[in-house]
Amino acid sequence: MTGLRMMQRYGEAITVESDGVELFQYVYEPANPQLESPRPYFHPLRALDGRLVSVYRPHDHVWHKGISLALPNVDSAGLSANFWGGPTNVCDKGYQQLNNNGTQQHRAFANIECTDQCATFDEYLVWATEHGDSWLDERRQVAVTLLDDSWRLSFAAALRNITKSAIEFGSPTTKGRPLAGYGGLFWRGPRSFNRGQIFAAGGRSGPELMGEPADWLGYVGRHDGADGGATVVFVDSPDNPRYPTQWFVRDEPYACVCPAPFFDEKLELPAGEVLRLRYDVVIAHDEWDATRIDRLVAEQIRPVDPLSAPE
Repeated sequence: MTGLRMMQRYGEAITVESDGVELFQYVYEPANPQLESPRPYFHPLRALDGRLVSVYRPHDHVWHKGISLALPNVDSAGLSANFWGGPTNVCDKGYQQLNNNGTQQHRAFANIECTDQCATFDEYLVWATEHGDSWLDERRQVAVTLLDDSWRLSFAAALRNITKSAIEFGSPTTKGRPLAGYGGLFWRGPRSFNRGQIFAAGGRSGPELMGEPADWLGYVGRHDGADGGATVVFVDSPDNPRYPTQWFVRDEPYACVCPAPFFDEKLELPAGEVLRLRYDVVIAHDEWDATRIDRLVAEQIRPVDPLSAPE
C-alpha cells in the first residue's frame, strides 16, 4: 500500500485517494440551485475496492447528496430556515415550498495535512438564510484514516449562534409529521442498496430502528453489476447532545442513515452559544454482520481520536 493522497481543486473540491482509488470528493463550492440549500458534501464516496457507496441528486429528492450536514427545520425570532433543501414541513399544513432555503457558505480552509495513514483539514463556514442573514458560523474538522480493511471518515462541527436570539433546531417530526425526524449528518446510498440490512448496537436489527437510540448503526447494501456489497457504519460520540442518538434510517424506498439528535425534540441554542457534533463513518468493501461491527467500534474507533474538539 502507498497510503493516502489528498488534492485540492481550488474553488471547487478536495479529493482523497488511497492506492489510486478515489475515496471521496468533498465539494465545498457546489453549483446547486437555492432550492437545494447549497452546502458542502462528500460524493462520490467509495470503498477501498473502488465501488460506489453514495448517490448524488436522486430524482426523488434532488437535495440528497452523498453525505452532508443538513438541517431541515431551523427557527429563530419567528423566522424559519431550511438548510436541508426542498420544501419545509409546517405545523398543520404539511410540506410547503417556502422562500427559506439557506446556504452553508465556505469561507476558508486551515490545517490541511496528509500522511500515508491520515488526511485532515479544517474548514470555516457561515450558514446564511435565503435572504442573506447570517445565523451560524461553523468550524468543521474532517479526518480520513485507513483501518485494517476499511476506512474512516471522522467529522466534527462547532456551530456558533451569531444572531441576537435563540436558535431552535428541529425536524419534520417536531413540526407534526411522525417518524420523519431527519436532520444531521445524512447519508443517501445507491439505489442498489435498497432493502439492505440494518444493524445497531445491542443486537438489534431491521428498519424498526427508525427513531430508536443507539451508539452506532450500520447499513449493509449490495452492488449492481458485480458480486458482493459494502457496509457503512455511523458511530455516535458520547460528547454529542442527547447521546446515544436516535436514528433516522430507511431501507426503502431508498437507503439512508442519519444520526438525528433533534428527531422528536427541539434543541435550543442561545445567542453566542456553540452546538458541537462529532461522528465517525466507517466504509468497508464487504458485507459485515453486527458482531464484526461491534468489534470494529470497540477496537478501532473508541481508542482513536484523530480530531480535536472544534472551538
